Amino acid sequence: MLLIDVGNTSIKWARPKPGAIPRYGEVIWQNFGIVRHRDMASLEQEWRILHDEKPIGQVLISNVAGKKISDILSGFLGRLPKAPEIQYFVSKPSHAGITNTYRNCSQLGCDRFASMIGAHALFPDKPLVVATAGTATTVDSITPEGVFLGGMILPGLGLMAHSLAMNTEQLPEIEGMEEGITPFANHTRAAILAGCLNAQSGAIERAVEAFRKRYDNVNCLLSGGAAKYIVPSLSVPCHIVSNLVLIGLYVSAITPEKA
Repeated sequence: MLLIDVGNTSIKWARPKPGAIPRYGEVIWQNFGIVRHRDMASLEQEWRILHDEKPIGQVLISNVAGKKISDILSGFLGRLPKAPEIQYFVSKPSHAGITNTYRNCSQLGCDRFASMIGAHALFPDKPLVVATAGTATTVDSITPEGVFLGGMILPGLGLMAHSLAMNTEQLPEIEGMEEGITPFANHTRAAILAGCLNAQSGAIERAVEAFRKRYDNVNCLLSGGAAKYIVPSLSVPCHIVSNLVLIGLYVSAITPEKA
């Protein structure tokens, strides 16, 4: 099995260990890789090597980056000897323990749906706030029974910082951000980063606070490339979970569809 998470800026892929059971803090991948979109041509050779070692029989893809990338990846996989079956993951009314209450269930981003499936599998029977900090930041709420109640979408940390600094010479670099950014910065670059970090953490904390009006033991999960920058600014306990979309894809793949 090959699982692929196509985000807006990068592509992550993984092959699970045989019989792996998702548990918080455990690595379930036999092989794992990540590339930026601009470097995706390297995937064809990587996957061919993987396929030669042990043939890939099934591929499950979550893609939020559009048809062009789907076509490219399908081309890579289709040129493998005995090309594997390819399926594209989509949001459904319910699957793998999650009930989707979006007004139009198909409009819920497939990456968000996969993340919630993964989160519920890692923390079953727990009320969850699941935040994913990528190009956009999403913050979603899940009941202990696995009912998705709704969520919020805001610009991601990098996008927020870039939009604030446009047309100035103060554009901050998110990658490599130094630690110790305080809420009251004394120069513009740090002030932009402080504002963006506190906007991100504030949205997550607000969601946790609101959910605690219904449940006492709310667990907060944080995933995505910007998670490591945001977590020091959070005033609520939070579990960092890497590759939550891939975990959700794996759980989805091993969970039979209900009749």
